[in-house]
Amino acid sequence: MSIPVITADEAASYIQNGFSIGVSGFTAVGVPKAIGTAIAKKAEAEHAAGREFKINLFTGASTGESLDGVLARADAINIRAPYQTNKDSRAAINEQRIHYCDYHLSQLAQDVRYGYFGKINVAVIEVCDYDEQGNLVLTTAVGNAPTYVKLADKIILEHNTNRPKELRGVHDIYMPADPPYRREIPVYKPSDRIGDPILKVDPSKIVGVIETFFDDEIKGFSELDETTMKIGENVANFLANEIKVGRIPKTFLPIQSGVGNIANAVLHGIGESKDIPAFEMYTEVIQDSVIGLIQDGNIKFASGSSLTCSKEAMDKVMGDLNFFRNKIILRPQEISNSPEVVRRIGLIAINTAIECDIFGNMNSTHFYGTKVMNGIGGSGDFLRNSYLSICTTPSTAKGGMISSIVPMVTHLDHSEHSLKVIVSEYGVADLRAKAPIDRAKEIIEKVAHPDYRELLWDYLKLSTKPAHTMQTLDKAFKMHLEFLSSGDMRNTKW
Repeated sequence: MSIPVITADEAASYIQNGFSIGVSGFTAVGVPKAIGTAIAKKAEAEHAAGREFKINLFTGASTGESLDGVLARADAINIRAPYQTNKDSRAAINEQRIHYCDYHLSQLAQDVRYGYFGKINVAVIEVCDYDEQGNLVLTTAVGNAPTYVKLADKIILEHNTNRPKELRGVHDIYMPADPPYRREIPVYKPSDRIGDPILKVDPSKIVGVIETFFDDEIKGFSELDETTMKIGENVANFLANEIKVGRIPKTFLPIQSGVGNIANAVLHGIGESKDIPAFEMYTEVIQDSVIGLIQDGNIKFASGSSLTCSKEAMDKVMGDLNFFRNKIILRPQEISNSPEVVRRIGLIAINTAIECDIFGNMNSTHFYGTKVMNGIGGSGDFLRNSYLSICTTPSTAKGGMISSIVPMVTHLDHSEHSLKVIVSEYGVADLRAKAPIDRAKEIIEKVAHPDYRELLWDYLKLSTKPAHTMQTLDKAFKMHLEFLSSGDMRNTKW
């Protein structure tokens, strides 16, 4: 059968009010970039005519302006999962105009297959190549695409000719069987290939292909500054010492790192360390620093679900695919983030917090317990199941007016039972084999900003009798309330 070429507006005609749409990609890479604007235009026309029009949008992780942004502004999204970073989407979520399901990234695909989210009506997939037999070559990410095309009634392709057909061979498409037939995922080292380089779909479900030419919508990362560089140096020195004392094998272990400026700084620090050998990555996001470290030989191999790179770094990859094809694998996120694989291969997991409390609990998603920032992403997949879990955070925010170390986190994403190490620009708090009071002493002395240490010590003294975890409930959020009142946590009076 011949797959017809259609316009984005024609593709949007297949999308009806209440439909659930699953899209390819992970972060703003590999996602469809034409159909979002067409759906938004349709939604605005329907709203103007007095008719309801909203879709349920299921992705890999965040998307770009041309999907989350335009749809949020058009008030075209009802349910959204599993992760987002767009400011207009965030505003709509916090105003309850979008019903946001913040989800562990490893779990969404299987839970969609289990039927927890209802029917997937349409899958929209970005490809760099395809044929009439339903063989698809994805672009710069995989995400949850295999599950969405399997379940969807209809499939729409966006053929992005800005990405070369030579990406064939970078992907490793594998979908585990659902219980009770699931077996272990046969990944034993990051470079293992266990699936197919192409995504195979039922060609009778493909209703058309939109021809496009787009860059991925990734903004450049900020330059490394003194704070992020120091955090990276502290992490590298800590890991080097763990090798020296024998708690990490001399051959080292695979690394997982979150996305962003701190993550780039941490990977830079590890790569620059003369005491850490060249290593492999098993992660969800392969970003700029990874590309440079692969070229320098400091990273031997990187497995992920997306190439989340600036245009400059992406051009390096696209310009030398013969080299990078043997250094990178892109997998479905239920494989890249699989807790079973993470625990078995002994991953060192490094992720960033909004705030941590003095007993080792971590908030990575919400400001003041109510306003979501982005979402939990894959941090829970990795931190809870890792060989060594590390949380990185600058000691303060807002020019020192907010302490990242507080008496009690206002929202709990990762508990003290999952977190082993906290690192700031001031040092490393090693929480392993420590009771709550000992964790508190370690965190206050090693990672809290000097301006806040006395304040945090004084909080501990408020407890009038010994307890396992010395919280004083009527004062636990007083630092947060002080910031909301005066604009500076340092003004807190117990």
